[in-house]
Amino acid sequence: MSESGKKRIVILFFHPLFHKSRINAELIRAVKDLDGVETRIMYDLYPDFHINMQREQEVLLDHDIIIWQHPLYWYSSPSLLKEWIDIVLEHGFAFGKEGRALEGKQVLTVLTVGGSREMYSREGARRHTIGELLVPFRETAGLCRMEYLSPYVVHGTHNLDKEGIAMAADNYREFILALQNNTLNKKAMFEADYLNDLTNTKQDA
Repeated sequence: MSESGKKRIVILFFHPLFHKSRINAELIRAVKDLDGVETRIMYDLYPDFHINMQREQEVLLDHDIIIWQHPLYWYSSPSLLKEWIDIVLEHGFAFGKEGRALEGKQVLTVLTVGGSREMYSREGARRHTIGELLVPFRETAGLCRMEYLSPYVVHGTHNLDKEGIAMAADNYREFILALQNNTLNKKAMFEADYLNDLTNTKQDA
């Protein structure tokens, strides 16, 4: 935690086509100037997938909250995030008897999804909730003794107009500030379907 009492946040952003992004580009732009928030554009840092394990571990140690931000790709993440997990969350560092370096740190997924919130339900077209699709990431965090928070999800990205994108960006900034200032209800951060719901952000129908 910083001297000001604010939590230090790192956003690890994974998007292989960032130059074509409409939504994520605005989300990142909305928060990249915040003090105590580091934004890392991972495909720019590692276009060849040769991840610097030591550097990435140092980044994790320097922050209180880790955010995996990415679009939903085939009900999971872009492949570089999986490679990052394989390389960086090393036995003896992140898990195992002696691997306690990340213990107690908070981690969450920030996700952009083309379909509506209703589609991602047991009754909807996708037959699974976002929380269910993210179980591998939750279990990974648990193995590393980290606290896996509920996800923050921007739905309906295919249909958002300029006004909707601007609102999503403003909402995201509001959320990151609340997270940084530790003003969210801690119990609800684990129990809510989406962290969006805790900051009164607008969701599509």
